[in-house]
Amino acid sequence: MRAPLPSWRLGLVAGACVFALTGCFSSSSETEPDPIIPPPPPPTGQLPDPVSVTAFSEGELSADIRWADYGVPYITADSLEGVAFGSGYAFARDNACILADQVVRFNSQRSRYFGPDANLGSGDSMNLISDFAYKALDIRGNVEANIDSLSVEARALLQGYAAGYNKFITERAADVPLPCSGQPWMQPIDEIDMMVYAQGVALLPGAANFIQAMFVAVPPGESFAPEMAALVGDNPDITDYKFNSQRMASVDLPDPNPMDMGSNGWGLGSDITGGSGMLLANPHFPHSGNQRFWQSGIEIPGELKVVGGSLSGFPGLINIGYNENVAWTHTFSTAQRFVVYQLELDAADDSGMTYLVDGEPQPIEARTIEIDVNVGGGNTATFTRDFYHSSFGPMITVPGNFEWGADFQGQVSAFALHDANLPNFDVIDHWLALNTARDIDDVEASFRRYTGLIFNNIMATDATGEVFFTDGSSVPNLSAAALTRLIDDPVLLATRLQAGFFLVPGNSETFRADGTVPFEQAPHLRGTEFVQNSNDSYWLTNPNQPIQGDHLLLFGRFNNQQSLRSRMGQTKLAELAHAGSPDLAMLEGMLISNRAFLGEAVVDDLVDFCSAHGTTPVSTSSGDVDISDACTALSQWNGSMDTDSVGAMVLREFAQRFATNPQWEVAFNPADPIATPHTLARTQTTLEHLANAVVNIENAGLAVGQPFGEVQFVERSMPDGSPSGNRIPWGGANNIEGGFNVFARQGANDGTLLPRHMYPTLSGSQLSAEGGGYHITSGSSWMFVMAFTDQGPQGRGLLTYSQSSDVFSPHFLDQTLYYSAEPRLRPIPFTNDEIDDLLLEQMTISAGGD
Repeated sequence: MRAPLPSWRLGLVAGACVFALTGCFSSSSETEPDPIIPPPPPPTGQLPDPVSVTAFSEGELSADIRWADYGVPYITADSLEGVAFGSGYAFARDNACILADQVVRFNSQRSRYFGPDANLGSGDSMNLISDFAYKALDIRGNVEANIDSLSVEARALLQGYAAGYNKFITERAADVPLPCSGQPWMQPIDEIDMMVYAQGVALLPGAANFIQAMFVAVPPGESFAPEMAALVGDNPDITDYKFNSQRMASVDLPDPNPMDMGSNGWGLGSDITGGSGMLLANPHFPHSGNQRFWQSGIEIPGELKVVGGSLSGFPGLINIGYNENVAWTHTFSTAQRFVVYQLELDAADDSGMTYLVDGEPQPIEARTIEIDVNVGGGNTATFTRDFYHSSFGPMITVPGNFEWGADFQGQVSAFALHDANLPNFDVIDHWLALNTARDIDDVEASFRRYTGLIFNNIMATDATGEVFFTDGSSVPNLSAAALTRLIDDPVLLATRLQAGFFLVPGNSETFRADGTVPFEQAPHLRGTEFVQNSNDSYWLTNPNQPIQGDHLLLFGRFNNQQSLRSRMGQTKLAELAHAGSPDLAMLEGMLISNRAFLGEAVVDDLVDFCSAHGTTPVSTSSGDVDISDACTALSQWNGSMDTDSVGAMVLREFAQRFATNPQWEVAFNPADPIATPHTLARTQTTLEHLANAVVNIENAGLAVGQPFGEVQFVERSMPDGSPSGNRIPWGGANNIEGGFNVFARQGANDGTLLPRHMYPTLSGSQLSAEGGGYHITSGSSWMFVMAFTDQGPQGRGLLTYSQSSDVFSPHFLDQTLYYSAEPRLRPIPFTNDEIDDLLLEQMTISAGGD
């Protein structure tokens, strides 16, 4: 049952420094530490010329759309504007409500249409807070000021997509029973709206998680409650809305990844394949909301042909996919896209509105923001308040942690947020460069030109068998002196551990970020063996060529313990390399197998241990527990988290406890990071973990011996957010037990206001007593494997939650049911003949009429 571990070992010093939580960053014991000196950029020579693609259509704007099996559209046009036009139309047919919701969100209009509360009548004021914060960030103002400076290609894509989306919602939406059909917030959009949305997405790993902290950031003694400036409507003397300031007492330290986005990605080179490149793409993203993927193909004959998947509303291009020569995928990186600056307030200014930089006073600027709010009774009110900005970025406050005017480590301070993606106008040009790349030279050149991947690593391969990795995130470019200070200052290090982000001194220009880290100073690797990532850092992209250096501080840790999922991925890669000459079927098997690393590492020993313990009760805080039935179930586990697997639920619940207090005999060794830690420790705590797993299962009203497919399921929501009642059995492992093909429960917020149901979970578990098991709403999404062959690129893939979020669409559940019946991928047509062989429907649309 237990899989062999990788045989590779790192050429690292066994006694390398290891911080239990931070990984390894060298630190000098001298009074004046040596500064970090980033490595000089390697000689690059002349960058290859970018591929030229027709931007705007010369004649009437039109596109040909062919829908193949499972409702996947393949769009052909004579320009980028044209393929975006077709993409916008086809996407709107499947998911118009998602984009409409997001345009309202990032244009600060949620309160206008939905009222101040995200949960109607709750008093949470989250719509109002969101509207104020995004307007204070001025993302629309930034777009309006810079739209004319965007590339002609970017503008063609933005304008074409908006035109296609508008065509559908104005001509066809009334014929389709979408939840948003006929709603006042379902409005035509333009290129500004499209770019505002792209900028909003760019803030998701940064400023978007600080909107409450921005909202409560006011000078000492002032109120953050907005004031009503005007009220108009049918009953102007009546309003039921009162801002609930007490709600804001719960502002917590922001989570930079609240949706728990993850992924696996492999690029296999000629040393592994024996020839051309192969790719495995496995994003783990939410199954609803604004981070939904959508599958498509685009073609400009003779210029561009790409297939793959993109996030909702991305204008016309493919985010993860392949063309004739290059394939690429992304994973959510460990890099810091933002830093928080600690400002030294000027003691001479009692208002707290002045801070010092190199001893010179600088003012904090107040900007008055207004938003419109539907306050009930047919009334719309205009609310106003000031938001505050420093030269480092918008002011923030986290009560009890980072407060304006409070003493922080002996200094009266205030705090400002610097987000490296505010703004980021490289987004579209960068993905266009990937869509048109001819080889790895072009892929690398795209990162030398742009920093548009927002929060992503990239794993890429080409038809010649080269592979490439870099963390392409937008990371604040701090000076070497600033990085040295962050490593050697124990206060800043402790703050990093507690807060989860870097606190940077703001009292000197030395610490001010200078744009984003250039490619030459970011982690990257190129070769012919392999590159991989499963959301640990850059360090073990290829364990035979570890990447490390203190200059990479803001990109993540090195010499640190790897996640169970990363170790599962590395184990599978080692097995694939050992087998030799992998084909597409082998790669697909690696992707969709529901193995669990923790199970392979501990179940045999755990069964031996619990069997020897017998029926003797184990004492827990919930009372004495007989673990013998759970032990029997574990003994029947077949090594996978499949629908027919007995013992899988027991392993999952054991893993939940094990993660909080791991019991390993052999500790982590940075010189052997894939194989360590290992061997289950036979302790009383281990037995208690198993006993508490039994308690969780019984509290959920389930039995320890139930097959996994009886307790893990997919169930979609109806348009009103109620459960559909159609529960689809679902296999799949979870991060907690070290799965690779991961499925999980998404958090409460999917980024939209579209209704959906969720089942409450037990404390310390993903089990729901009300739901009767594990309700899958996140995880593997747009996943595929591909290989370059003499006949062209060949691929197999699946969109696990299907193309459409429209419950009445025939493509609402078709791929989901296909996968539930048997975990497998399906062919991805690439050539026109392959598309035509699977053709379901064809349509030519034009701006002047179909």
